[in-house]
Amino acid sequence: MVSKRDLFHVSGPVHLASVNWHCPHHRRMIAASLVQGAYVLERDRQQNRHGTEACASGWWEFFHFQLKEELFDDADLSIFGAIYEFNSPVSIRTTAAEHAPKVVIAFRGTIRKKKTLSRDLKLDLKFLYHGLHQSSRFELAMQAVRKAISFAGHTSVWLAGHSLGAAIATLVGKKMAWESVYLQNFLFNPPIFSPPIERIKDKKVKEGIRITRSFLTAGLAAAVRGERKKSEQLFTILAPWVPNLFLNPADGICSEYVGYFENRKKMEEIGAGAIGKLATQNSLGGLLLTMLGKESEPLHLLPSANLTVNSSPSPDFKSAHGIHQWCRTDLNLSYSEYRYE
Repeated sequence: MVSKRDLFHVSGPVHLASVNWHCPHHRRMIAASLVQGAYVLERDRQQNRHGTEACASGWWEFFHFQLKEELFDDADLSIFGAIYEFNSPVSIRTTAAEHAPKVVIAFRGTIRKKKTLSRDLKLDLKFLYHGLHQSSRFELAMQAVRKAISFAGHTSVWLAGHSLGAAIATLVGKKMAWESVYLQNFLFNPPIFSPPIERIKDKKVKEGIRITRSFLTAGLAAAVRGERKKSEQLFTILAPWVPNLFLNPADGICSEYVGYFENRKKMEEIGAGAIGKLATQNSLGGLLLTMLGKESEPLHLLPSANLTVNSSPSPDFKSAHGIHQWCRTDLNLSYSEYRYE
């Protein structure tokens, strides 16, 4: 029995027969669809769905993309990503279509099935311990992105990912930004290693916890030799890169990104802008690992970002964290832009 979520004509944004590549809503829904295509590719593989029984192709063919390559994990041989190439038909080769990406690389998140669960959970743990940059999946992703850039140019390459896949895309985007190559990133429900403070209803309690945390983080960063200068340099390099984050406040995995950025403003308001700036460049977990002599790469430390927050009611965790929500048109969305100066 095929799940409805795998069928584009049932669960996809079929209303987008005509795409405006300038429209952020259209870009969001297409990027989410291509990520879903990566999920369904792996589910097709696991369930031995081939030919007319395979479900994945609708998620990219509807938008005139071709599947150029599947990305396979070298540990469990699962499909963890897909490389798509835009093939605009003659009928829509307009000025608007020129703003479409030439290549999109999409990464799926964790699939809780026997064939993928073990490997995906190991990578989830690597994320928690700031070690995802040491995984072979990340290295394979980097190779794919460098190849795509050499083919299409960095301004025509998009990265997209959901959950664990968003973490991979974030890490790749940061690595390229350190080389002054700034890619378009679409990060759906990206995980952040932080308690889900955003889910606390009392605003003053939330602010108090975050302010206290900022003072602790800044104090520890100042105490670790060389860490303050290093973090300032990295943030300055990364500042021009502006990834797009798609968050749901009911999703404890990603919701604290909202507070991560909002807390900067609050620290400035109370006259502690310098402390807030230092705190936002560091993480408590990363600093502790550094003190223990271990290499770490805290993914959530981002200087700049565009945030899209979906505050629509989410009846359960699956709804709040799922990729399908970002293909919908009836969402209660808010937008914020953050730039590091």
